[in-house]
Amino acid sequence: MPHPVSTSSTPPDPQSEERTATYGEVFASKEYRAVFAATVLSWVGDYLAKIAVTSLVFAQTGSAAAAAATFAISFAPWLLMGPVLTALADRLPKRTVMIVSDLARMMCIALVALPGLPIPVIIGLLFLTALGNPPYDASRSSLLATLLPGDKLVVGLSLQISFGQAAQLSGYLTGGVLAAINPRAAILIDSATFGLSAILLALFVKHRPATVAGERRNILRETGEGFSMVFGTPALRAITLLIFSGMLFGALPEGLGVVWADSLNPSSPAERGLYQGLIMLSPAVGFILGGLIVGRLVSPTRRRALIRPLAICAPATLIPSIFHPPLALVCAMGVGLGFCIAGVLPAANGLFVQALPNTHRARAFGVVQSGMQLIQGFSIIAAGWMAQPASKLPVVIGLWSIVGIIVMALTAVLLWPNKDGFATAIERARLINEAPAAG
Repeated sequence: MPHPVSTSSTPPDPQSEERTATYGEVFASKEYRAVFAATVLSWVGDYLAKIAVTSLVFAQTGSAAAAAATFAISFAPWLLMGPVLTALADRLPKRTVMIVSDLARMMCIALVALPGLPIPVIIGLLFLTALGNPPYDASRSSLLATLLPGDKLVVGLSLQISFGQAAQLSGYLTGGVLAAINPRAAILIDSATFGLSAILLALFVKHRPATVAGERRNILRETGEGFSMVFGTPALRAITLLIFSGMLFGALPEGLGVVWADSLNPSSPAERGLYQGLIMLSPAVGFILGGLIVGRLVSPTRRRALIRPLAICAPATLIPSIFHPPLALVCAMGVGLGFCIAGVLPAANGLFVQALPNTHRARAFGVVQSGMQLIQGFSIIAAGWMAQPASKLPVVIGLWSIVGIIVMALTAVLLWPNKDGFATAIERARLINEAPAAG
């Protein structure tokens, strides 16, 4: 599935807005290299563990709903506490939040590898592990905007997402094999990657003070300000709802990969693990291609123009699943889905961050990411519940995607502001950002 969208940036220099930043310019930042490496490393471990744990639960229960719930539990903290936890990233130093989150996740996921744990205990530990995701992701989002100004952020985000999808590809493919042999080894590897990520951040990222200085107010009130900023600004609201609509179907191949693989009637558990890995990684392949082609070779203006067409095309890629396609076509559909989403998310993010005041960085991220996780979790659980028995899943996904086209088209056509609407929001953010200096 797509990785979290960064929702923070300093508005770019207008004179350089149309020049696409280079990879060399992005990687010139030593701190970005450290954050990049730490993030990709932890993603590899995450994907190893996800496929191992969902395969373990499905093998023990034979239930598509149980497997879907196991995968979707990582979304629960965003629903229950996401906006509040992400507000910590505005209150505390970013590096500190990221390191503490890594260490907490390292310990919790290591416990999942203990043999003989009941399924409810495994799910509970996965939930505790996932509690570290909101503050970590919000801090990283805000930090990237500090490290990469202007179009460097869009290119850097596209680059990071593309490599993240490569990590997803390798993690799911390797995890599919490990899941059939020793799933607990994959879980321990995930724990180790969190520890290595914390070391990289501690050694190579500078300490910076908290974004919001001065007297601290009630954290719930600050969280509410994040909601007001996102949904009270028409430009931010339109982008947010477009992203939310995409999440209705974007995570289905990943979240229900084990069930989809089982519906293809594999001859053995090892073959089912291979099918699962290929299905779950196929959107990652498309995301890599889309990130490289749209994110690097297309001008900023053209990228923005492609947001709505690609958003509408994305759900259409999954409609052929109604006809119970073979594995090769299922993977091709996933590639197409990933390509379309790669053309939408970084460009939409670049537009979003220009209209967002710096003081609301992490809180706005919490609002957007919480909605994304909630919708992804809902779509996975709902589709898994409707796909009983597992053989019904392809039809469920196809019909779900038809609804997705309707929702996406309505969002992209009816709610999208014109060019002047975005220009007004961007100018408002610029004035807010400059106000402290003016005083």
